[in-house]
Amino acid sequence: MGEFDGKVAFVTGAARGQGRSHAVRLAREGAAIVAIDVCAPVSDYNSYAPATAEDLDETVRLVEAEGGRILARRADVRDSAQLAQVVADGVAEFGRLDVVIANAGICNWSRFWEMPDDQWETLIDVNLTGVWKTLKASVPAMIEAGNGGSIVVVSSVAGIKPIPGQANYAAAKSGLVGLTQAAAKELGEYRIRVNSVHPYGVDTPMGTDQGSLKMLEAHPQFAASLGTILTESPLATVDDISDAVLWIASDKAHTVTATQLTVDMGNTKV
Repeated sequence: MGEFDGKVAFVTGAARGQGRSHAVRLAREGAAIVAIDVCAPVSDYNSYAPATAEDLDETVRLVEAEGGRILARRADVRDSAQLAQVVADGVAEFGRLDVVIANAGICNWSRFWEMPDDQWETLIDVNLTGVWKTLKASVPAMIEAGNGGSIVVVSSVAGIKPIPGQANYAAAKSGLVGLTQAAAKELGEYRIRVNSVHPYGVDTPMGTDQGSLKMLEAHPQFAASLGTILTESPLATVDDISDAVLWIASDKAHTVTATQLTVDMGNTKV
């Protein structure tokens, strides 16, 4: 018996990286998956390649290889109508919604006073407003079902300890802490838990973005904000983050809500 047998999980940003890992791991534990990804360029300021439709197809293949059921759509977390339709389709297909993993996000670099308005605005729209829209689209179905549930917001160490060179990212990820806590307090009466997970560097296309190296080369003093207590590896694997996400989404964490779970090798304490 899997930890999520009979449950349905909605995962955003599922075409690759952390989102794909969360979807596959949830399917392995018995969940049916509703998965979305924009599968297209989002910001001209990103210095890593975007996910593609082929990436999302591969997520579908991997979920089905686990024996899982999946409904996958190309959708943008900035579009409330698209999100509402995907949730409606997922509930129609699988009958319920129990878990939401708000994972979709982007990352780019610039000192804040040199940052063009559209660089700031696009990242905030995706990483903060997009999470709010994801929760807004999902929660009514969870409340109506009356089964309780769990929402996991994927933030970052930058949501607790801002990193220089990405004020837009830090502002968005810090905003997710406030959103998480407010949502947890509003949803407690419905037995829906809401928590945020805060990774440090993760071995994904975004996590190994060369834009960070260019920023540190130009401003080496920024490196003082980096570093970890555990030093065996500078990067976590996607499975490391999925371990945390699945635990806090599961009934094993039934007493945990409004919490910030750091998966950061100690970075926020350095």
